[in-house]
Amino acid sequence: MNYVIGDFVIQLKNASLARKKAVVAPYANLSKAVAKVLKKEGFLDEIKEETIDGHRMLSVSLRYQKRKPAITDVHLISKPSLRTYVNASEIARTQGKATIAVISTNVGVLTGKEAIKKGVGGELLFKIW
Repeated sequence: MNYVIGDFVIQLKNASLARKKAVVAPYANLSKAVAKVLKKEGFLDEIKEETIDGHRMLSVSLRYQKRKPAITDVHLISKPSLRTYVNASEIARTQGKATIAVISTNVGVLTGKEAIKKGVGGELLFKIW
């Protein structure tokens, strides 16, 4: 597994489209930070750390609203072969009305709106809606 965040986010998308209740993914600090941001934005219900066969795992419960998944699509922006960085003034252009941009900054993992408020830029990880 080379790109932990990409794998984690795509697992969330595929599980929501398949109407799964939860996703269990390998634990990584960045994955947990992304999960916290997605929970705060209303895409996830619950985040738990578990140990399965001696390996730390991250268990995430997906949110559904009237049987429709909260996550409808994900677009990975930054990849291991091509990292994409934005400053605070460029963030507004990357984000639509219903789209949430997730950015890894020196302050932590933030949404586009939070990064604009704090005036920080960073690596644009993905967009979710």
